[in-house]
Amino acid sequence: MPGEAQAKRVYLTTPIYYVNDVPHLGTAYTTIVGDALRRYHQLRGHEVRLLAGTDEHGLKLEREAKERGLTPQAFVDQMSQRFRDAWPKLLVETDDFIRTTEARHEALVQAIWNRVQESGDLQKGHYEDWYCVGCESFKTEKELLAGNLCPLHKKPVERLKEETYFFSLDKYQDRLLDLYAKSPGFVAPESRRNEVLSFVESGLKPLSVSRTSFSWGVPVPGDSKHVMYVWFDALSNYWTALGGWESELTKRFWPADVQAIPTADDDPLVIHLMGKDILRFHAVFWPAFLMSAKMPLPSKVYAHGFLTIDGQKMSKSLRNAVDPLRLAAELPGGASTLRYHLLRAIAFGQDGDFDHAALLERYNADLGKNLGNLLSRVLGLCLKNTDNTAPAFEQAQRIELDNAFLKDVQASLKSAIAHWNAIEPHRALEATWAASSRANLYVDQAAPWAEAKKGDQARVATILSTLIKVLEHLSAFIAPALPDKANDMRSQLGLGALSSALNTDRLVINFEDCAARKLGIATPLFPTLDPAAVAALLLRLVPKKEPTMSEPANPEDAPGDGVLAATLPGLGPIESPIDPPITYDQFAATDLRIGIVLEAEKVPKKDKLLRLKVDIGEAEPRQIVAGLALSFAPEALVGKRVVVVTNLAPRDFGKGLVSHGMLLAAGESNSLRLATVDGEVLPGTKVK
Repeated sequence: MPGEAQAKRVYLTTPIYYVNDVPHLGTAYTTIVGDALRRYHQLRGHEVRLLAGTDEHGLKLEREAKERGLTPQAFVDQMSQRFRDAWPKLLVETDDFIRTTEARHEALVQAIWNRVQESGDLQKGHYEDWYCVGCESFKTEKELLAGNLCPLHKKPVERLKEETYFFSLDKYQDRLLDLYAKSPGFVAPESRRNEVLSFVESGLKPLSVSRTSFSWGVPVPGDSKHVMYVWFDALSNYWTALGGWESELTKRFWPADVQAIPTADDDPLVIHLMGKDILRFHAVFWPAFLMSAKMPLPSKVYAHGFLTIDGQKMSKSLRNAVDPLRLAAELPGGASTLRYHLLRAIAFGQDGDFDHAALLERYNADLGKNLGNLLSRVLGLCLKNTDNTAPAFEQAQRIELDNAFLKDVQASLKSAIAHWNAIEPHRALEATWAASSRANLYVDQAAPWAEAKKGDQARVATILSTLIKVLEHLSAFIAPALPDKANDMRSQLGLGALSSALNTDRLVINFEDCAARKLGIATPLFPTLDPAAVAALLLRLVPKKEPTMSEPANPEDAPGDGVLAATLPGLGPIESPIDPPITYDQFAATDLRIGIVLEAEKVPKKDKLLRLKVDIGEAEPRQIVAGLALSFAPEALVGKRVVVVTNLAPRDFGKGLVSHGMLLAAGESNSLRLATVDGEVLPGTKVK
């Protein structure tokens, strides 16, 4: 039953993607998160707006257009359309799509420039430094890798000297630090906030904000020799897309109090989502530009980590780039399956790995055998016992078993809401599926088939009506991640498609009513895949890689470092010989248990080692030292359910660093893949 909702306005933005490339898994991830948040807030009855778009100026695009024999405008027209066409195929619905070559954008960017100039924050001079065309930004010597390579693109930078306008970024150092102090949630997550603080505290310098070495950009007002620095141009899109100072959209979706840090409940939330590689531009340059122009500030800048593919960095040279549109077209469940895995498997704000095999495992476990199985079981029981009708019930007929079940479900769904509000979609979906798991357990505990054999039809009706009501709630709670499957589920439940309305909360948790109604036609929502089907899909979808074999070159790479590693190159045969057979008793002597990683940190002066605290069901968590640092950021391991060899003799690394166990993993030391388990398996559970 819908309920009243607080009138809240939420403005969500993804980065505008640079059009030198096609949509890939990284750009798809950010955009899917934005869409899921938009759908969540719509279901809560909030007034919400999602902006996406393309960044179309800069030296790199000017050069690429020339290489292809096109004008810059013709080139960006072609490339921008690929992004506009991609998002609906991933079930992404944007409210606007902005291009930085549009007249509506260029005119307002020039107006912002004029305001900054009126503040006295632009001075003409000359600038010389190393320039990365890929980043469209200058690099200091200390930022570069050996050989003058950009640390992000691994390509040589160029030495540029040109006349430029400098923005007085240093003038805003104290005001930025004051912003971060008064609004600690302005930059998220905490680890990224600390990076920004460190950068600003180390001292800011005037920033070059115009170029004369190329012409493909927004002309500087009154000085046509210069075009604006692409980041001054690009960042402004979040505001220009709303239409300017007098636009109704601007008045509704951007904080009204110029220069105030938005804190009031009735202030709109302006939330920028982006990858961590462009955090500095959003969390330092953008608010400084706005301060100078005497314009309102956004509410939050939220940066997620990088994605690896099957344990390796995405790289053209490794031929492991993943096309999200192909995945959406070929996966069972389509785009919803891809959306669910990206949102559930990757902790937003941290680095994450996109593992094809894990995606299909999660599809079978979470979508097929958990939620899909629950829907099929309940509808099958209704077909057999209530003539395919969702029975009505009276509250007084529920017993303690039913009430305990509903109390647990309510707690899980409330937790899901809290995590969506905190921009933690992975936790929100984990809580939602906990409710589904609890419902599957309730079916077994309540055993309506046994009550039917006794002839107690009233009890059967109570059980099934309780389950139908929980399924109704689940169909709404899965909608931000799986919008089409949510409506398929509702159709089978005899309900209409989800709709949103301002000030109407569709996620109200209410189990008190369930009127009788006819159910729809039951069909498998997520048909499970057998091993042969999984293998065939992996063969088609996993990027082919050249097989490589390597032996540990350093003691820190050896299995004794806390990771029992096997090299599994690509999908080809294992080139190392299989060890001689052992007896069952020999294998049984190895005690394998499920553990949950509670803490992870790097070991000082040991580049390859991490110190972990792992809960394996004992009174105190175990310390395990593992050679995982080349493959995983420490925070990416927290919360993972891993397989632990628990009965190894302790290994002393010196200086009190003792490891009491070993994790199972596969791959080389710089691209390891941990053996993990899905679902709510208790720590200490024995692996058989």
